[in-house]
Amino acid sequence: MSPGPPPAPSALLKAKTAYSLWFQIYNDFPKAHRYTLGGKIENYFLGLLENIFISIYLPPETKIARLVTAISKLDGIKFFLQIAWENKCIPNEKYSTLSEHLQEIGRMLGGWKKGLEKKK
Repeated sequence: MSPGPPPAPSALLKAKTAYSLWFQIYNDFPKAHRYTLGGKIENYFLGLLENIFISIYLPPETKIARLVTAISKLDGIKFFLQIAWENKCIPNEKYSTLSEHLQEIGRMLGGWKKGLEKKK
């Protein structure tokens, strides 16, 4: 019997939780902005999840580049979420909760990347 996939890193689990929060916000997003600004945030979130997931299976020498891409996707999410919040598309409390999750994901990804760089 072959071994299963490696255990999901906590960054992936936290990103999935953040995406679930975003998904709830997205359902209540103003219709006029749902497919423009909301769609942009959605695509960045999916890119973040995809890059974290793929990095689990990559060899260490190529993992860092994928994590850099994941970090840039995370930065894009933060930027466009802030624009959405500033334009009253997201309530304060939901923005605050989601932002806290995103900050933690950033710390996790940064730590993962630094750990890999030290092993070089």
